Amino acid sequence: MKNQIYSFKPHKSLLLIFMAFCLLIAGSEVQAQGKRHIIQFSGFVLGGEDGQPLVGANLFIPKAGRGTNTNAYGFFTMPTMAGDSVIISAVGFKKRFFVMPDMPDEGYSVVIELNADTTLLPVVEVHPYPTEELFKQAFLALELPDEKDREAIRKNLNQQLMARMAYEAGMTPNENFRTFNQQQLTGQTNRYFTPTIPFLNPFAWAKFIRSVKKGDLKKKDWHQ
Repeated sequence: MKNQIYSFKPHKSLLLIFMAFCLLIAGSEVQAQGKRHIIQFSGFVLGGEDGQPLVGANLFIPKAGRGTNTNAYGFFTMPTMAGDSVIISAVGFKKRFFVMPDMPDEGYSVVIELNADTTLLPVVEVHPYPTEELFKQAFLALELPDEKDREAIRKNLNQQLMARMAYEAGMTPNENFRTFNQQQLTGQTNRYFTPTIPFLNPFAWAKFIRSVKKGDLKKKDWHQ
């Protein structure tokens, strides 16, 4: 009996399956190595000369279409990917751009300071009237809302009118009360004797004659 020696040759299809499996494993490893991981991006946004925290500053990632705002202390936090471009903006300040670095850590904190953006606008002069003459006419014809009240005040404060009103006005209650008390007092004083008339009083005439002789009447200034 002759000895037969058989040599094993793998099937062509099995070889192709093995090669495809190896390529799949190698591709998975390469994809795992190149896959970007999530980085928690946080920090503070400051602005101004004093470096005060900016409230409501906007952080936006255009590629991802998401973003966040700073709180009352200027703090923010948001998930990002390595290589993301972040736009930091606030009203009255210049924008800044930040690119997330590729790092193995899961968190990254920064302090971002924005510079003030001062915009000078050109001077605009508004002239409602084309000529000075039209402006004068409109100004002279201007009637204020309280013009009628002002006219009434001017009439009521007229000196001649006020003097006439004071002359024609009657006695006040206080004046009537004083006059009544004076009459009562005079009546009580003259109750037990006949009231005298100064014009017929001889003693008054004697005093007047003595004053004339002394020249007291000449010393007085009757023009005052």
